Amino acid sequence: MPQPIIQRLHPTPRVVFMSSFVPRECGLATFTEDVVNAVSAHGVPCKVIAMNRPRQRVNYDRRVIATVHEDRMQDYQAAAALVNTSGYDILSIQHEFGLFGGESCDYLERFLNEVNIPIVTTFHTILNKPSVAMRQNLRAVARHSSAIVVMNSLAIELLEKVYGIDSRMIYMIHHGAPVVLSGRRYTMKSDLKLHGRKVLSTFGLLSSGKGLEYAVQAMPYIVEECPEAVYLILGQTHPVVKQQEGERYRDSLKALARKLGVQQHIQFVDKYFTKAELVAYLLASDVYLTPYLNMEQVTSGTLAYAMACGRPLVSTPYLYAQFLLGEDRGLLVRPQDEKSIAQSCLAILTNADLQARMERSNWRYGQTMIWPRVGQEYLQLFQHLAGMHVTSPSYLKASA
Repeated sequence: MPQPIIQRLHPTPRVVFMSSFVPRECGLATFTEDVVNAVSAHGVPCKVIAMNRPRQRVNYDRRVIATVHEDRMQDYQAAAALVNTSGYDILSIQHEFGLFGGESCDYLERFLNEVNIPIVTTFHTILNKPSVAMRQNLRAVARHSSAIVVMNSLAIELLEKVYGIDSRMIYMIHHGAPVVLSGRRYTMKSDLKLHGRKVLSTFGLLSSGKGLEYAVQAMPYIVEECPEAVYLILGQTHPVVKQQEGERYRDSLKALARKLGVQQHIQFVDKYFTKAELVAYLLASDVYLTPYLNMEQVTSGTLAYAMACGRPLVSTPYLYAQFLLGEDRGLLVRPQDEKSIAQSCLAILTNADLQARMERSNWRYGQTMIWPRVGQEYLQLFQHLAGMHVTSPSYLKASA
């Protein structure tokens, strides 16, 4: 993290987040709750302005002080007035394309233009080859921000070279992951009725971009050499995908498994998991697999969670996997290549020494990503910017 220019910290800045929020079922909502909890654990008051989709009704808890309909500009204006008049010191924006309304997300830019406190924006999607509109959107958001947060150090150079954003305003803070007791894993297979199995797993909201069909196609090769293997596909279909096409993708995966004769070696657990349930399945896994197709993906909460659980990792080389799987923390495979997936999974499943080394390495690295540490890093950034705002408000506009 860059050294603060002015060493004056605000002891307990009041922070308001703007993002989707639980109980809305999406990864960004869960992430935001985790960050709010992690920062609040240090005694800092945190509130949320929750983004809503059209015709969406969500029962939020008391942390949510306002809601914004993504396509209703008057909601953004009301939210800006609330931020400016309620004594908040920092606004934290969780930026994801599709979350904010208007043409090319211009409602967000108009909202940010009205906010007069320091803004910290976390970018969750950063494309190497953005459309003109996407590039303009990220640049506009950066101009209004006092600091940008990324969860992948490779994204810093990307923002600088592709988007022309000054790297001095960019901070790398890990995605965050739960604190896990390593000893728990030795009972998890029995608890989940997986005793005696070699377990591979993938978790997340299902959609065709996950590339799970290639993992399914890898199973005949894996089962031939490791007949006790089972592949767990964990999670519901993405709500937007389900609304548009129902369970077409999940059904296609089941049909493919039957065609290949490995249906007994693949289990679909169709539910929205609590964090405790997810951790239990991860601890029971011998290999965590992400065969994703989008090589520009700069973060993955599930991969971060698997790392914190000390799981050996196999993944296609999307940007976040390249960042996280360095230094022998996992194996990268060729995209859309079931044989490459099978070879890497078997390399771990059939080599106890390699598996043990990866588990130890990933467990150690995972401790740098746990939420208490991530919450402390966000808090230090918030304190720094809030203190600078008190000392010299003009600096914030100049730095953007």
